[in-house]
Amino acid sequence: MPEPQEAIDRIMAAQLRMQVLFAHDRSNPLLRSHLTMQQLRILILLELHAGGTGRELAERTGVGLATMTGMIDRLAAQGLVARHEDLHDRRVRRIALTPEGHRTVADIMTAGADRQRTVLSRLSASELAVVAEACEIMLREAEREASGEV
Repeated sequence: MPEPQEAIDRIMAAQLRMQVLFAHDRSNPLLRSHLTMQQLRILILLELHAGGTGRELAERTGVGLATMTGMIDRLAAQGLVARHEDLHDRRVRRIALTPEGHRTVADIMTAGADRQRTVLSRLSASELAVVAEACEIMLREAEREASGEV
C-alpha cells in the first residue's frame, strides 16, 4: 500500500492533468469571455456573498474604491451586475449579479462538466462506484474544513 503522501501526490497530479485536458476545450466559457481576472473575481465574490457594496468589494479584492467603481461600471455596461439602493440606508448602493451575471458565473464554474460526464460514462459500474465513493469522502472532508470542524 502506498504511503499517504505518495497517494496524495498521485491524486493531485491526476487532477491537475484532468484540469489541463478539460481546459483545452474550446467551448470553455472562460476562454470565450472578455472578462479580466479582476472582473471575474468580482463576479465570483458577488455570487458567493449574494451581492455587496463597492466598499466591501474593494476591501475583498485589495483595490481602491475609485478603481472598484470603474470595474463595476464596466461590468454593469456588459449587463452582468446592477446597482440597487440599500433597503436600510439610501446612501448605500448595493451591487448584485443580474440574471446574465448569474448565468456567466454558473457557466464558468461548471465548465468541463459535460466532458467529465462523458469520461465518467466510459467507466465500468465498479469503477464508477470507486470514484463516487472517493468523491463523497473528499466532499465530506471539504465540508468539515469549510465549517471549521478541523
